Amino acid sequence: MLHKNTTEQIGRYVVTPLTQTDASGQFTAAVSIRRGTYDRIFRFIPHFSDESLASKYALAEGRSMVLGHQLN
Repeated sequence: MLHKNTTEQIGRYVVTPLTQTDASGQFTAAVSIRRGTYDRIFRFIPHFSDESLASKYALAEGRSMVLGHQLN
């Protein structure tokens, strides 16, 4: 199950980090980037021992994608 964390609005985008526990008990990170009715989900390869680290990583990556104009 994915856990939603803090949502951040960046311009016209809403960035929401998501975390999930894997079979080994570690946390995986994903991010939802939404603009209007369109929503993109990106999953990341690194695994984290702490949920907050996974969430911070996902938020930072999502922020970087939006600010770097990588969503076109």
